[in-house]
Amino acid sequence: MSNKVVWIINQYASTPDVGMGGRHFYLSRELVKQGLTVYVIASSYTHLHRDPPEVKDKHLEQVIDGVNYIWLKMPKYSDAHSKQRILNWFLFAWKLLALGKIIRDRPDAILFSSPSLVGFLGARALSKRFRCKLAFEVRDIWPLTFIKIGGFSKKHPFIIFMQFIERYAYKRADVVISNLKNAVEHMMLQKMHPAKFSWIPNGVSFNEVQSPDLLPLNVINSIPKDKFIVGYTGTLGVANALEYFVDAADQLKSISDICFVMVGDGKERSTLESQVIDKKLDNVVFIESVKKSQVQSLLKCFDVCYIGWRDEDIYKYGIAPNKLPEYMYAEKPIVHSFSGGGDYVIESGCGLTVPAEDSQAIAIAIKKLYCLKNVDRLEMGRKGHEFVLNNLEYGDLAHKLSEVLLRY
Repeated sequence: MSNKVVWIINQYASTPDVGMGGRHFYLSRELVKQGLTVYVIASSYTHLHRDPPEVKDKHLEQVIDGVNYIWLKMPKYSDAHSKQRILNWFLFAWKLLALGKIIRDRPDAILFSSPSLVGFLGARALSKRFRCKLAFEVRDIWPLTFIKIGGFSKKHPFIIFMQFIERYAYKRADVVISNLKNAVEHMMLQKMHPAKFSWIPNGVSFNEVQSPDLLPLNVINSIPKDKFIVGYTGTLGVANALEYFVDAADQLKSISDICFVMVGDGKERSTLESQVIDKKLDNVVFIESVKKSQVQSLLKCFDVCYIGWRDEDIYKYGIAPNKLPEYMYAEKPIVHSFSGGGDYVIESGCGLTVPAEDSQAIAIAIKKLYCLKNVDRLEMGRKGHEFVLNNLEYGDLAHKLSEVLLRY
């Protein structure tokens, strides 16, 4: 498949320097190693960017680890709920039409990645112009997420508009990809033929996890010593349901050896800190977020890793957090507060899954792991590590992606 050209269009794509990197950064690097020429087309600004690139003209071209990045200049906005964010979806779709003048390498395949759907219209126009294969990747099921979690009515005009694009994408794309294992069940309800579907999960980059950067001294000093650490790292947001994690800490406060550590930032941090103060808990510690390249060094400080979710019907189609493969690679037992499908923790046996939004069940699971012999916790962690090695390495996932994109 050498000399083939792939365009990956993801409005929210980033690199470790810009944001958290993530799926397309790692997949693209691996595709380049296979001999493909890869272009990642992204917005110069999104609310997810930590340090967005400075784009003085209409676009900025960069080559990062062999991957060609095209940053399309977009207006800045205040937060995820800004009207400008929605306007940017339409502007990004419009600007995609000029890519033929920017990129000299004609694509053999174009991958358009959600969650934003409007840009698919631009990607579809490009695929017709270049007569190339078109893949639609679903990383978040829109507009269903807006309806189930956002509380929007199915009859809202904008929801109806997005529903039209979603169904159009399933119909017109040559292949449909998702990192949500059971997403095909939803897609079939939208009249998509299941033969179009391929599951390509999120994973880990061995280069990154095998040689992690050291933690800053202030982070090391913030983690309690000689304690049984139950740790969470990532966004402190509504979707993570961390108030139940704090409730579990309240229920286990009589066990002085157990300490709950939350590493990260997000809109819910102040609310969670207030919850800890109101409950007068001294067994919960908050630490500022660390770089992605430092995560494995951080996880070594934990005895158990925690991840939680809302109790929402939409999760029956699966989940795709980056932190779960990272936890598993770190060989740590996991407490997973989750009521949905495609659960790696159950599949691999690397921890305990309990119902979502059930603080008592979370506390019981943590206490159970605390009471286990160390050798048994190590065995749980080993199972998760082996699962990642066998199923979730980005080099292997990129081979699957290239087969899906370029087979005819």
